[in-house]
This record gives sequence, C-alpha cells and structure tokens, in this order.
Amino acid sequence: MAITAQELDRRITIERETETGRNEVNEPVLEWVALATVWARRRDASDGEREAAGQVGSTLMSRFVIRSTSTTRTVTPVDRLNYSGATWNILGLKETEDGRNRFLEITAIRDADQ
Repeated sequence: MAITAQELDRRITIERETETGRNEVNEPVLEWVALATVWARRRDASDGEREAAGQVGSTLMSRFVIRSTSTTRTVTPVDRLNYSGATWNILGLKETEDGRNRFLEITAIRDADQ
C-alpha cells in the first residue's frame, strides 16, 4: 500500500552534531543542531521485532517514514531525531518500497521512561 501525504501527521526534527566553534585550547565545540524539521508517519515496532534486533529493557523502537529530499538522504545513524520532546537514536535508514527517492524509513530507539 502506497504512503500518502495525509499519513505524515507527526513533526520530527533531525539533528546532527556540528562543530560550532573552538574552546580556549582550540578543541572543537560540538553541539546538536537541527538539520531538518519534517512531517513523518510513526509506527511502533512489535515486541518480536525488538527482540530480534537485540533491544531489551525499557526501550521503545519505532519507524518514522519521511519524504526523501536531498537533505534527508544525508541522514545516517550518527544523527538523531527529536520527536515529542524525546531524543531518539537512529538505528538505520532505508528507502521504502513506494518508489525510488520518494520516502525514507528511519528506525529509531529511545528509552521508554523519557
């Protein structure tokens, strides 16, 4: 089933750690900076999928589908996303089956107690 724009009903911010300056001993100062704020669809992973991925404990794994753009195609697991006040670590990213360069699926995880 094809993804429609109406299904992208959540706002997420993709963040990238970026050098924002240098400290007094010339070491880089790194901060998380917003790369893009986009509309997304969120689907929680099942318990079986979490176990297969080796995720145990009080964590929540979800898949976020976003539009594929020149910016979102640069996202990697070293980036992170922010959704509803919680920080999510990106586990993986792939194209969806809806056609080349239309949508991307981000698998992300966060602590369940956030």
